[in-house]
Amino acid sequence: MFRKKEKSPLPLVELHCHIEGTVLPDLARKLAKRHNIDLTGIFDADGNYKCDTFQDFLNSYDKMSEAIRTPEDYFDLTYAYYSKAAQDGLCYGEVFFSPAHTEPFGISYEEFVDTLSDVADKLEDEFGVIVRYILTCIRHMDPEHAVSTARFAEKYPHPKVVGFGMAGDETLRHPDDFKSAFAIAAGAGLHLTCHAGELAGAESVRAALGAFPLERIGHGVRSNEDPDLVKELADRQIPLELCPSSNVVIGVVPSMADHPFGDYFRQGLSVTLNTDDPAFFDTDIRREYERVAQTHKLSVPNLLTISRNAVDVAFCDAATKQALLRKIDDWADNCL
Repeated sequence: MFRKKEKSPLPLVELHCHIEGTVLPDLARKLAKRHNIDLTGIFDADGNYKCDTFQDFLNSYDKMSEAIRTPEDYFDLTYAYYSKAAQDGLCYGEVFFSPAHTEPFGISYEEFVDTLSDVADKLEDEFGVIVRYILTCIRHMDPEHAVSTARFAEKYPHPKVVGFGMAGDETLRHPDDFKSAFAIAAGAGLHLTCHAGELAGAESVRAALGAFPLERIGHGVRSNEDPDLVKELADRQIPLELCPSSNVVIGVVPSMADHPFGDYFRQGLSVTLNTDDPAFFDTDIRREYERVAQTHKLSVPNLLTISRNAVDVAFCDAATKQALLRKIDDWADNCL
């Protein structure tokens, strides 16, 4: 992809991806067989996940997640996604993980994080890709569960767990209900992001920014419903973790051509490209870059700017950022 003088792919960076959402249908069937789980009803006639509506997506996602039951499962699925993504050019990825998915199966937080750390080490050794993790609470669960989730970061800090966020149905509960959880996470040294401006409109972005000292907004695609908010995001350089294919599949925008990514980029917002739940939305990080480039007429230098944007606002340490930026600059020097 986007290759000229050399055969190395364009360096890609991803900041918004849910770990269970990376499981391709074939791997889901393998995990289901491993644990004798019935996944009947979540696949279409072509063997892909049913995602015709947002409710279809939620049903498929939740049922598939029941087949992920052990640390070995998480090791396998994380390795499968990032080994492929690295070969497509991914040099750095952050991924959301939530104890809410592992607690029902008796996986302790410590065991979960140690497994994720082990697979990140293996991926970096074998493919050079750096993976870091964002501890995530779920908005449609009780706010006290968000507090208990954040406290894991206090009790078991880990260098590969670099952020804290909130996912789930943003039409439920106000961000103010989760202030305590975010304060605990920030006190534990984690960077902060929050899903907003996807299922709900621009007002949800304002609510999240008002409730938490956020460093990024997860999605934010509907910010353009409020032109003053767009100007504020540009002026304050608040990064958006945009996920175009996801937005199209679940109906947030009608088509890739209608997606505001290109407008946001040209208006000076700090935008990044992400897959969200790639296995469900017929995408991967390479295809996200390709689709946006083609649809919104972005050049290779534009795409390198998007990768640099993502590095600049990543939650990793400064030395890692510097190494990633050198990799991007070296690619530009050798391949443009």
